[in-house]
Amino acid sequence: METYLLEWAQLLLRWLHVIVAIAWIGSSFYFVFLDSNLVPPEDEALKAKGVGGEMWAVHGGGFYNPQKYGGAPGHINSTLHWFYWESYATWLSGFGLFCVLYLWQANVFLVDPSVYVWSTHAAGLTAIAFLVGFWLVYDTLCKTLGQRVNGERWLALVLLLLVAALCWLANHLYAGRAAFVLMGATLATSMSANVFFCIIPGQRMVVKALTSGQPYDASALEVYGLRGKQRSVHNTYFTLPVLFAMLANHEGLLVNHPQRWAILFLMMLSGVLIRQFFVQKHSWHLGRAAHPWPYALAGVSLILGLVLALMPASTTASTEKQAAVTFEDIQTIVNQRCVSCHGEKLQMKNLRLDSAELIRVNAQNIYQQVVVLRQMPMSNATRITEPERQAVGQWFLAGAPGP
Repeated sequence: METYLLEWAQLLLRWLHVIVAIAWIGSSFYFVFLDSNLVPPEDEALKAKGVGGEMWAVHGGGFYNPQKYGGAPGHINSTLHWFYWESYATWLSGFGLFCVLYLWQANVFLVDPSVYVWSTHAAGLTAIAFLVGFWLVYDTLCKTLGQRVNGERWLALVLLLLVAALCWLANHLYAGRAAFVLMGATLATSMSANVFFCIIPGQRMVVKALTSGQPYDASALEVYGLRGKQRSVHNTYFTLPVLFAMLANHEGLLVNHPQRWAILFLMMLSGVLIRQFFVQKHSWHLGRAAHPWPYALAGVSLILGLVLALMPASTTASTEKQAAVTFEDIQTIVNQRCVSCHGEKLQMKNLRLDSAELIRVNAQNIYQQVVVLRQMPMSNATRITEPERQAVGQWFLAGAPGP
């Protein structure tokens, strides 16, 4: 019953997580686009109201005219919309999924004894330390190094080195799939913390000053505005690396590679470069920046380089020349490597493989998970060998003959 309920919890939390993440990332991308495309107004009435930039857009059969004020507007005469619950809901649903899947079942999903031998409690607490520790270091760097002249460039370099070190550490402590998810969660935690601790508090101060009718310190509000702007920009660069880490954990080719930490970091870096291309492209259209093609070229080149580097060596050995794999060979492999999680006592994913008929019926699923995706056994907890994976593949490609 516990396994059944956990399956539903994972499904519903993952569904919720994807929905709210789309809402958060969509609004984030839109406002970055909006900021980059605003132009100073020509209408004297808009200038008199304090509008610093505007743009025109058409969507859904209607015209829109977003306007951004240089400071606090004189008054707000309609509903003020806030954008923060998308962020909070994304983090809460993601952390809930992480707890249900990785912390609750740490011995299966989090700890891989072939990578590092330690207790599930220590592994779980260290994972939490990743989330909290990175935010504390990142926040401190933003408040110190990020405030200096040309500090943002140095901050970017330090963060790249820090993320590279964490990629290496996570992949030397945890199972490959867990390490990818943990790195994505680490950056995502800082993104949501930016909203909670920096962006929204500053906005609340501006709104309070606007609605209270009391005198306010414009310079202080400007500081909060600049800090919020800084963290918002950082969030947009974190987005693609986070999405890659979360999605790539399903790719056995990557999470099982001996140098997976470097693959993860380089793909994250390519995401930053590609995101920079789109951010700068908005400004380039208005003549405010150079064409961003070098960033796109660098990002795509990194990806293509990894594709070529990871390409498996071709083999001249044909299936006919290899020793025949019998069903008894496959049943022995399944009994040793799969039945502990897919047997009568424990039926993960509501799947049993403890009989010849069940193996035959699920042949395609076995081939997909063990050979193609290489996701099973989870974290290779049962120590399946490469020759055994090849045997499963040879058996399936030969038609998956039965006993």
